Amino acid sequence: MRYSKRYIFFTIVLFLLILAKFNNSTHELVEIESFRGARLKQEDWNPLIAASVNGKDITLKIGSRTYTSKDTPMYMDEQLQLMIPVSILRDSLDCSAHIYDRKKLILQKRDLSVSFALGEQSCKVNDKMENLRSPMAHDGEEFFVGMEDVAQLLGYDYEWDMPKNEAVSVDTMSTTSFLPYKYDLREQQRVSAVKDQGPLGTCWAFATLTALESSLLPEQEAHFAEDHMTLNNSFHQEQNDGGDYTMSMAYLASWQGPVRAADDPYGDGVTDPSLQAVCHVQEMQVMESGDLQKIKEAVFKYGGVQTSIYTTLQNSSSTSVYYNSQTNAYCYQGSEKSNHDVVIIGWDDSFAKENFSTPPEEDGAFICQNSWGAEFGEDGIFYISYYDSNIGIHNVVYTKVESVDNYDSIYQSDLCGWVGQMGYDRESIYGANVFRAKSKEQIEAAGFYATGKDTTYDIYVVKNFKDTTSLEPENRIKVAQGQLSNAGYYTIPFTKPVEVERGERFAIMLYLTTPNAVYPMAIEYAADELTQEVDITDGEGYISIRGSKWNRVEEQAKSNLCIKAFSSAVTTTTDENDSRD
Repeated sequence: MRYSKRYIFFTIVLFLLILAKFNNSTHELVEIESFRGARLKQEDWNPLIAASVNGKDITLKIGSRTYTSKDTPMYMDEQLQLMIPVSILRDSLDCSAHIYDRKKLILQKRDLSVSFALGEQSCKVNDKMENLRSPMAHDGEEFFVGMEDVAQLLGYDYEWDMPKNEAVSVDTMSTTSFLPYKYDLREQQRVSAVKDQGPLGTCWAFATLTALESSLLPEQEAHFAEDHMTLNNSFHQEQNDGGDYTMSMAYLASWQGPVRAADDPYGDGVTDPSLQAVCHVQEMQVMESGDLQKIKEAVFKYGGVQTSIYTTLQNSSSTSVYYNSQTNAYCYQGSEKSNHDVVIIGWDDSFAKENFSTPPEEDGAFICQNSWGAEFGEDGIFYISYYDSNIGIHNVVYTKVESVDNYDSIYQSDLCGWVGQMGYDRESIYGANVFRAKSKEQIEAAGFYATGKDTTYDIYVVKNFKDTTSLEPENRIKVAQGQLSNAGYYTIPFTKPVEVERGERFAIMLYLTTPNAVYPMAIEYAADELTQEVDITDGEGYISIRGSKWNRVEEQAKSNLCIKAFSSAVTTTTDENDSRD
């Protein structure tokens, strides 16, 4: 019954054509040639239908998410199946979806593991082969799989609506968790090599870059430089002074890094500040404290999650009453604050509580990668109980990494990033940062921090900024809106770029609403010794309670707003041969 609507449609067309032919023959009987469509074979007919579908905008709805062919590449193939990009599977279908060796896709959800091979008409579901209507395809940039095939394999309802040119898919098992009881990124080739921080207080950088490297695997293998992160950030510190994930986020969000480890070897006390980032981290999500389920989901979908623990261990050779070296199991249950960063790379719900020196309440542990070399634990890996006091309290996962040519320019005044928060003792706030265009450009995206979960945003661009009167509603160009499930740093592409001229002052305006917040806007300011060198002379930011009366934050709060802009140059060419005397 999948295509009953389209067959009814073409039957009606056929009937009308025949009727029209008869109506044009009022005086004599003529021989009527059969309609060509009735004689077409499937291999001839299907391409015509596919071409008709692809000639219009296609819409795909999966649960609460909507995709269109305007912004997401998708197409109907000659098997009359909607082909969708692998890049949207992870978020739209709540699954793990990764390409191996540029020829194999592995989808994982619940207890299912589905393996597709490029061009193959069948797939492997756990240990059983299943036929596909359409093989996985590659167009040189994207990998594509059949939406109906995937829906059937993962337990989704699927319906194609021909008149609307729309596909709708719903998870029939949405009330159950999509996670297995045990998962280990090592088994999926999604962890980088174990590293050794040595005697320096650089665990925060090692955890950050290990998690970042994991987020790129298996599609891309990278080894980033902890030396550069700890010696070339915007904070006032020595390499051995320690740090935290907010410093990592600031370093990455501002495009100060990462750089290749080979270009800045660790531990030699020497660095090259002229090195440029080899990729651009455009999104970093902060999991809510104590939400172990969300942490598992992040590991499953994105890769390693950076987190913090309290430990009395100092290196691979030290001992602790909280650590069982025989089972590589750690659990601290006390009031001390965290002092060490590690990376969660998996979990085991059945890991016995008896494995810990002091058994916790129940079974279960996160699988964590440390930075004390392969001599520690199980080749550098150990288990931390779900009931540890600090595990899962401070967590960040690196969810969007792009190439260095994604934008030509970044506009910013918050190199230290999310130092504090500002607001009017209410959930909502308006904020605007003003920049001057370096050249004729298209402003294509904005970057900012969501300071809490379920933050909603509206983004505007204001051209030809003169003073705060320029921020009036009639001058605002709305370019994006949406909601963010988790706190963190986000880059939001505009629905349509806004062109500015060289030297033109323009503003990026945000309207943020963060449930239960009193200070929803992230700011940079001199809060302590680490941030004492914050420069607020490089920014021009304004905040407002209702978007009408504005206050200059550099003057009234000695701070910068954490709002960035991203642009691409507009090239203009002059045809010299077209000149006339």
